[in-house]
Amino acid sequence: MSDTLHIVVAGAGSIGCFVGGLLSAGGRRVTLLARPRIADELEQHGLHLTSLEGWTADPSPAVSVDPAVLGTADLVLVTVKSGATEEMARLIAAHAPASAVVVSLQNGVSNADRLRTLLPGRTVLAGMVSFNVLHRGEGRFHRGTSGPLIVEAGEERVIDALRVPRLDVQNAPDMGGVQWGKLLLNLNNALNALSGLPLRHQLLDRRWRRVLAAQQEEGLALLAEAGIRPWSMGPIPARRFPQLLRLPTPLFRALARSAVRIDPLARSSMWEDLERGRTTEVGELQGAIVALAERLGRDAPVNGRVLAEVRKAEAAGRGSPRLDPTTLLGP
Repeated sequence: MSDTLHIVVAGAGSIGCFVGGLLSAGGRRVTLLARPRIADELEQHGLHLTSLEGWTADPSPAVSVDPAVLGTADLVLVTVKSGATEEMARLIAAHAPASAVVVSLQNGVSNADRLRTLLPGRTVLAGMVSFNVLHRGEGRFHRGTSGPLIVEAGEERVIDALRVPRLDVQNAPDMGGVQWGKLLLNLNNALNALSGLPLRHQLLDRRWRRVLAAQQEEGLALLAEAGIRPWSMGPIPARRFPQLLRLPTPLFRALARSAVRIDPLARSSMWEDLERGRTTEVGELQGAIVALAERLGRDAPVNGRVLAEVRKAEAAGRGSPRLDPTTLLGP
């Protein structure tokens, strides 16, 4: 039955093209609903997937810019940036059958709830993509880090539809904890964007790791006060992340290798957004920590400084500012 389901990837950018491409390569019926820029690129060059493991794939999913393709969807994977969630929800409401299951594969912790509010009566599941994908141009999308795709438990047919070769799919009953755990890791997206360095090089710089550790400590303290237990990817508990990050680089390198693989091509999506002059998702990441601090009557000064620097870089429109990380820790 999974082979007959029509899967529409709603907002096919880096993550959407990669996940949709893997599903298509695995025999699923897939349509990428993309903006004209991506659709034109795929029409001209085709879709080419690569990964840090060394494999390549050239799948051929259908590609469209017409939201009417949602009309035959059985499963809608929402992969737009957070700022486009409401726009995509309106398109789904207007075109997709009421029976279609909607899965949010977006950053942050609020998008699935926003979709539920905007799509009353429909089945909406939270999801999380833990790996990084870099758009290299000319239809090329490269997975630069390891990790699973996690989907909220409750719809086994969705899990079955997503289980294809080279896509590790897991389900979880507590997606809130999963999303906050991913957010703690994604706090590095902004640091990678501000550094201008490849992801692996940036994480091997202890100065940048100290900034990430300080951000995560703020987040962990706030989550503990709010009664939220964050998910951990791999064997290292989330509460130990700051301690690990502050280790000398040779020790960090050895321990981190067991948790996640990163290749030299990997960059954060926020770095890509700054380089292309696009609005970032920093408000869904550092902004979520700052907002939680405000609700609890607390402060999150390091997250606040990082948030401000990314906003400044967005406004400047000159790509990564290549900051000195020590300025982010404050006096």
